[in-house]
Amino acid sequence: MKKYSLLLVVFLSAIGMQAQDARSFSLNLYGGYVFSDKVEYDNAYGYVEDGFEYGAGLEYFFMQNSSVELKYNRLDTKLPLYGPLGNQINAGDDKGAINYILLDYTHYFDTGSNLLPYLGAGAGVAILETPQSGSGTYFGWEIKGGVKIKTASSVSINLNAYLQSMAAAVGDSYYWTYYGIVGVTDYVSTYQFGLGAVLSFNFKN
Repeated sequence: MKKYSLLLVVFLSAIGMQAQDARSFSLNLYGGYVFSDKVEYDNAYGYVEDGFEYGAGLEYFFMQNSSVELKYNRLDTKLPLYGPLGNQINAGDDKGAINYILLDYTHYFDTGSNLLPYLGAGAGVAILETPQSGSGTYFGWEIKGGVKIKTASSVSINLNAYLQSMAAAVGDSYYWTYYGIVGVTDYVSTYQFGLGAVLSFNFKN
């Protein structure tokens, strides 16, 4: 329910901000396709499979061509896990999801036309949902690039490519040292490349 509450807050905030400063905000609706990634563990490996990602964001233009955005994206996917012998450990129980809540910075390059190329990056949290362990919150980030296509109306379309990553703790390793046994937390990271489109409602003149 938390993810739906967050989406509701974003939409309501956008409506409220439109009345306060209609020239400075955009409400963005996201849709995209992300490709699969293999994740290596000590004695096992798994995949975050490809799938459709969707979400929404509220973007504030603090300068004419620069913005910050609070966004939420969700990927419903499968997370198969394989043991050392190649057998799937979680067969029939591998459905999961990754929710990204990120704060992005984006810079648009003015070309003097209706096409605005842009680059951006963001960081925040990634919430991993699995049937076995429920949900966990980890560090997430992304980099992105694309082009914004302005129209005569308040609606514009963005076409973009992006790379998203999540770093998760998966256990501990122990080592003998001069000072005795030392435990170190093991981390794995996902790297998923995506292609998408953004429908933007620009609340400005």
